[in-house]
Parts: sequence; C-alpha cells; structure tokens
Amino acid sequence: METQWIHMENPQEAERGYEEGIRLLLAGENVAFPTETVYGLGGYIGSEEGLRGIFRAKGRPSDNPLIVHIYPGYDVGRVARKISPQAERLMARYWPGPMTLIFEKAPGLSPLITAGLDTVAVRMPNHPVALELMRRGGLAVAAPSANLSGRPSPTTAEHVYEDMKGRIPLVLHGGACQVGLESTIIDMTAEPPMVLRPGGLTIEEIREILPDVRMDPGLAVKKDAVPKAPGMKYRHYAPKAPMWMALGSPEEQEEQIRRGLLAAKGSRRGVLTVDEHRGDFDAEVILSLGSRQDPEGMAARLFDALRRFDEERCEILFAESISREGIGEAFMNRLQKACGGKTLKGDDDGRTGISGEDAR
Repeated sequence: METQWIHMENPQEAERGYEEGIRLLLAGENVAFPTETVYGLGGYIGSEEGLRGIFRAKGRPSDNPLIVHIYPGYDVGRVARKISPQAERLMARYWPGPMTLIFEKAPGLSPLITAGLDTVAVRMPNHPVALELMRRGGLAVAAPSANLSGRPSPTTAEHVYEDMKGRIPLVLHGGACQVGLESTIIDMTAEPPMVLRPGGLTIEEIREILPDVRMDPGLAVKKDAVPKAPGMKYRHYAPKAPMWMALGSPEEQEEQIRRGLLAAKGSRRGVLTVDEHRGDFDAEVILSLGSRQDPEGMAARLFDALRRFDEERCEILFAESISREGIGEAFMNRLQKACGGKTLKGDDDGRTGISGEDAR
C-alpha cells in the first residue's frame, strides 16, 4: 500500500486532504490526522472494516478500547447514554480540548470501539484539521494514537510516517502537536468520577468543576485488568532500549544516573535530562527536554526524545523524573510506562544499582 502525505497547512493542499480523507474514511480506510495531543489513526465509527483496520495497522490488542472523536455540533447522545450535569459542565468548559469522558455506550455502537464493554470513551480534539475533517464529513471517528502498538506516541507527521508507511493510505500533515501527551480520561460512570489516565488536562483543572474527582489508585500498567480506557493494561510509549528512571531530589537523581552510566560503561548509553543538568553526564547520547521550570514544554517533547534514542541506536537509557504537580502527573505516568516500572534506587551503602522495582 502506498501512503499519501498531504500538507494541511497549505490551503490548496488542505482542500484535497479533506476530500480525500473523508472519501477514504467512508470507504472503510484509515486516515492519520493531527490533534492537539498526539496524531490519531482514524476509522469511521460506522465502518466495521475501518475499525478493524485500526487494530491491523497498529498491531493493537483487540481488548484495548478506542476513543470516539467528535466535533462541535455533534450530538454526544448518538454514541453515549446517561450524560450527567457534571459531564455537561466539563464539556462546556474543556471541549474542544485534551479531555476524554467515559459514558455508558449508546445502542448499536460497534463492540470493536468499546472492546465489548458497556462503556464508551468520547472526546472533542482541539485542532482545526481534526475538527474540520469530521465536520465536513458529518462523521465521528474512532482513533487511538497513530503509532505501532507499544511505541512512543507520534507528535509529528514524520513520526506517523515512520510507523505507518505502507500500512495506511493517508497521513494529514498538520504540524507538531502542541500538548504532546494524550488526553486525560475521566470515568463518568464511577461515583464520584475517576481519572483513569492523566493527560493534557490537569487534575487541578478538573477539580475546578468536579471537586470530588478521584485519581485511579492503580494508574500503573494492570496486566490482568479488563481495560476500560486505553493505556490501562499494556506497556506503552517504550523506546527499544531498556530504560531506568531516577527518583528523589535533582541532586539525588544526578548521582543515581552517574552511577548507572558507570555500571553500563561499554554500552551505547543515553540520558534523558533537563537543561539544568545537560552538561553533567558522560554518555554517548544526551537529550534535554528543556528546563524544569517549563514542565509543559518538557511534556510536549517527551515522545519525540524517546524516538530519537531509537534513531541513535542506544542500548541502555536513563531518565530524570520531575514533580507530579500539574502536567507532571501525566508526564511521570508516561515516563514510568516507558521504563516498564524500572527505577534507579540507592541502597544502604549509598550505592545505586539497576532495580526492576515499580516506581512509587
């Protein structure tokens, strides 16, 4: 299969992109498109073939549910039931935006979208290309991130093309994603509502509308769980090389990584760091996500950096962690999953080794 690449920032090309994208979606094909969080791999919710194509292109497990993407003016009641006043307030405040809500599903919705569950995840992305594509076609689109399953999510069209070339017919190029981490998922069928996946909308922002919202106490990968939302069961965001995360104060993390690098001498080593520590490590590949004072910028660059380590053929990786305040909760959730829960941890003698223990 040949994969087309259409630049949506060019007005003439954009017209062709919308026409071709809608044609392909209605024909049961798959189209990659930009959102404010990451690029999505879309299939029309009314096409069983289009939905199956998503799982086939990604190599995605069939028990991992999809998120239905809608546009302003689309009736949420077409895909969901029992939309509470709380949900209405959230949608009025944060849609379009990086927020996904879980509702009871509407009758007739394909089990391929819901993974056979009685619930459905719905969001309205905040990107002009995604919204215009759906609005012009008058259709809702089921879309996970447009990457091979388990790989870092794509935040540029180049990332999508790297993973999806020859697997899908069309990539709509809409520039780099601004948020860079997936949407926050809130389960509105729980009482009180529960955040199942932290993302671009922070818990502090949610609590402005829902003061009693809870965080899922088990946000780490749940191997034996029936996933109600994407990212709850399978390892995600992982670079090819094994990766360990440092914990503690910035000074403690710096020392942990130095010791880890020394233990891994002879391998092609990579360090994911911050501007404040950029010159403090002796490694073959050192990538900074920016300043600790700019966690939003760090979050937007995370997935790109993980992919660059693959391009550099690193054999072992070490990463600094950040505060969980604000967007840091989502950042740390993705970093922990990229590491598979592996942390650098000092023992009683002050030495630091490579541990398989889960990050806490």
